[in-house]
Amino acid sequence: MEHYKNLSGNSGVMAYEIGEDYIKVKFRSGDVYLYNYIVTGKFNIERMKKLAEEGKGLSTFISRYVREDYAAKS
Repeated sequence: MEHYKNLSGNSGVMAYEIGEDYIKVKFRSGDVYLYNYIVTGKFNIERMKKLAEEGKGLSTFISRYVREDYAAKS
């Protein structure tokens, strides 16, 4: 997984992994969530990928728009 830049300084996101049709997000709790096109939707996944690479806004986007729309949690 790639370290999340956390430019805002207060994100709950620690790291992420981007795939062709998914993104995995690791939170401070240690939980890793898998979001994919099927469950979360292509538009949301592509936006999340962009925010992850920018290092800002990913946690806010997830809490506002995605919430429980994840494919798996580990």
